[in-house]
Amino acid sequence: MPGPSGNASNHWKIRMALQIGNFTIGEGRAFIIAEIGNNHNGSYDLAIELIDQAIQAGADCVKFQMRHLAQVYRERSLNKAGEDLGSEYIVDLLQRFELSKEEHRKLKVYCDSKDILYLCTPWDSDSLAILEDMQVEAYKVASADLTNVPLLEELAKTGKPLILSTGMSKTEEVEHTVAFLNERKTAFALLHCNSTYPAPFHDINLRWMDGLRKIHPVIGYSGHERGIAVSIGAATLGAAIIERHFTADREMEGPDHAASLEMPEFKQMVDGIRQVEEALGTGAERTLSQGEMINRENLAKSLVAAYPIKKGIEITAEHIKVRSPGQGLAPHFYDELIGKTAKRDMEFEDFFYPADLSENALEPRDYDFERPWGVPVRYHDYASFAERISPDFYEFHLSYSDMDLKLEDYLQGQYDCDFVVHAPELFAESRLMDLATPDENERQKSIFETQRVIDITRTLKAYFPKTKRPMIVANIGGFTMDAPLPDDEISGYYERFAKSLNELDRKGVELIPQTMAPFPWHFGGQRYQNLFVKIEEILHYCKLLDLRMCFDISHSALTCNHLGLDFYDFAEKIAPISAHLHLGDAEGLNGEGLQIEDGNLDFARLGKILNKGCPNAPFIPEIWQGHKGRGEGFWIALERLEGKL
Repeated sequence: MPGPSGNASNHWKIRMALQIGNFTIGEGRAFIIAEIGNNHNGSYDLAIELIDQAIQAGADCVKFQMRHLAQVYRERSLNKAGEDLGSEYIVDLLQRFELSKEEHRKLKVYCDSKDILYLCTPWDSDSLAILEDMQVEAYKVASADLTNVPLLEELAKTGKPLILSTGMSKTEEVEHTVAFLNERKTAFALLHCNSTYPAPFHDINLRWMDGLRKIHPVIGYSGHERGIAVSIGAATLGAAIIERHFTADREMEGPDHAASLEMPEFKQMVDGIRQVEEALGTGAERTLSQGEMINRENLAKSLVAAYPIKKGIEITAEHIKVRSPGQGLAPHFYDELIGKTAKRDMEFEDFFYPADLSENALEPRDYDFERPWGVPVRYHDYASFAERISPDFYEFHLSYSDMDLKLEDYLQGQYDCDFVVHAPELFAESRLMDLATPDENERQKSIFETQRVIDITRTLKAYFPKTKRPMIVANIGGFTMDAPLPDDEISGYYERFAKSLNELDRKGVELIPQTMAPFPWHFGGQRYQNLFVKIEEILHYCKLLDLRMCFDISHSALTCNHLGLDFYDFAEKIAPISAHLHLGDAEGLNGEGLQIEDGNLDFARLGKILNKGCPNAPFIPEIWQGHKGRGEGFWIALERLEGKL
């Protein structure tokens, strides 16, 4: 038998992860065990109820205990012949609260039917034999048996993975068992544990998980404390397994109930652990989220022109000042900007851009596409774009303040191209457009503002007479603050949107909802989007409401990433009802509006789908901050898309 040094691990490669059923334990997602143990108090019906509650709470596994008391306790203990009071109390409970072996078999079958893993702690050889016959996937070893070498030998011979609690054990005892199991090439995990019920916080010493990890790589936490904070903390510290006792009522008779969690609290723990896991990320180099980029633009500082600058002038410190918002060149480029030659005329407080640091700024040219193409503009920059390019159309992106501007201050005469309007999603007084909200007052306000957008669009037709029925791209609402809508509430939101459509005067325009990502950014913070996200809903309600869509490629790619769907299948389904296209790359769940070819999308493949499904749909490059540097982001996107659409 190997000694406590653990040298037996040299004979084979210690496994860094356990495979138990469909779960790979030790690769970033905590395996959460609802330890029912004997908290059923001998009632099979209560055991079934606890399984159902554990599923509802989000547990990966329910665990029970099985004993043949004659193999676990001395005869005098079972006969209550002068045993210590503590042992007498425990034996009395076990004799009353054990389930039969046949009931355990039925519980295993029930768990299989409910797709939750059944595990059990065998306290003796006969129990192990029964569980082996039941084809249990793995075994839990109680702290009391961590040094029970004969039982460990039998467990190792099964070839099944083991999960061992280390409560009540000294470090040298843990090391001895680790060496013993390594010698037998057993796959196992160790759980840090304090075996008091409930355990005082000052005794838990959660940081010992780091020491335990030096003894064996796969470690977890079996908690008996009050509340859920420590267990969530254990997950944060890298626990691959979290085990907590689970009960229907903490006031029931029995030693484990007081240290157990009831269903609502257990669910809060599971949700907290999953949130922590998501927040921990991969440890990759820090990148800005879309929400941070929005806030950076609104709150950060930029280098701007201190007074008007003529093209060709050498830029000095006197030409530069630092001001918000952060839409231009960041202040840490201050020294690099000094000495550069101005490549353009600049007005007072115009932003400097990264292009001002380069020798040759990218300029637009004539682009060749098989379908109409355009660029997004604001009223303020329309003239500067129109001097340099001749697209098939412009897409006017309106802010709520733009809706109060006089068009004649920015547009003169008639233009020989088409136009599209993108409605604001944010209005005055921090109100979001929501034509589907159950708040009737807010719905009416959204209808009022949307009607204003429609009226403005009709006015724009006088400047762009080629466009007979202009499209209005809109994010129509249906968002929630803290969680997605339940499935049974979705239809009510679509019904209110349909009601709003009927209350709008849409004569001469076409309102086209935009496909949405599941996690939109509003005011620099994340919300949950519930409408026009899932493809089957989009197809159903477009047919029902006689609508066409603006297919936002980046939004829908993020949706498919979140839902685990094939984006190109999504594209094939939505293309025939796509009236308009927003093209940007995407990555992960929040990588929205990336430059073409900077994300994960295959635009050559996508182009073939779009050319077949919606060959005439116009498009714009929808690139985050593409307008900066006099539209440099748009020109890069158009060059990369050329030949694909």
